Amino acid sequence: MLKQLRLSSIARHWQEILGKAERNGWDSAQYLAALCEHELADRYSRRIARYSKESHLPVGKSLARFDFAQVPGLAREQLEALAGSSDWTRQARNVLLFGPSGVGKTHLAAAIGHGLTTQGVRVRYFATTALVQQLQLARTQLRLEDALQKLDRYAALILDDFGYVKKSEQETQVLFELIAHRYETGSLILTSNQPFAEWDRIFPDQMMTVAAVDRLVHHATMIEVGCDSYRRKEALGQVAGNAATMTVPETTMTPPATTTPSPPSAACGDDNDSRPMPSG
Repeated sequence: MLKQLRLSSIARHWQEILGKAERNGWDSAQYLAALCEHELADRYSRRIARYSKESHLPVGKSLARFDFAQVPGLAREQLEALAGSSDWTRQARNVLLFGPSGVGKTHLAAAIGHGLTTQGVRVRYFATTALVQQLQLARTQLRLEDALQKLDRYAALILDDFGYVKKSEQETQVLFELIAHRYETGSLILTSNQPFAEWDRIFPDQMMTVAAVDRLVHHATMIEVGCDSYRRKEALGQVAGNAATMTVPETTMTPPATTTPSPPSAACGDDNDSRPMPSG
């Protein structure tokens, strides 16, 4: 009966918990409460695992593993608050992360996403270009509205590398429709290496650019990640490390032997060559 009712956790543990109840003198209400708590905890764990899997978030990206010392001025408390509370997603607020390539924007966005999933919030990570291509395909198949509604199941969408979208009318149009569709209904976490002033490179129409920015910033937390590129620092560090470990072998330099140069061969032409010199 428990299996038919889909109470799988109770079905597995009711005998074990019954023995505990008998040993501790629980009454029937206490026993029933313990069974229900066990079922709820198990369902919560399975739901979190499912949300984590469907999120497609990069693995291992957490705030604990982010090197804040490399990014002076970055508000760690603000990021921890975003990752540790889901209230802002219920208000359909956005988080916008700006900065040059390689400074950790993707890491921070993913860390916020991981924090939300552990609270039972559904999150979906996308490379922006890949999502735009999916939406563009849906539009050609006359099912763009269905595709946008399927994304509504996620309280927060992460759009990584927003600035790399190609500047074509078809792609920017579906991107704008996504932004307009999510406005005040669902949260967006966006990373971009281009400030708003350069978004005319993304949206070919100035009116569309203004409308997109207006919808994104109306309810948004904007974070500037300003530092040298992690990847550049790592590459320079590897180069420096390799240079430090390189040793030049000791060699004994001997001066070249002093020899009397031999006259040039006649085949190359010498002073006794009887051939006339070319004129000019």
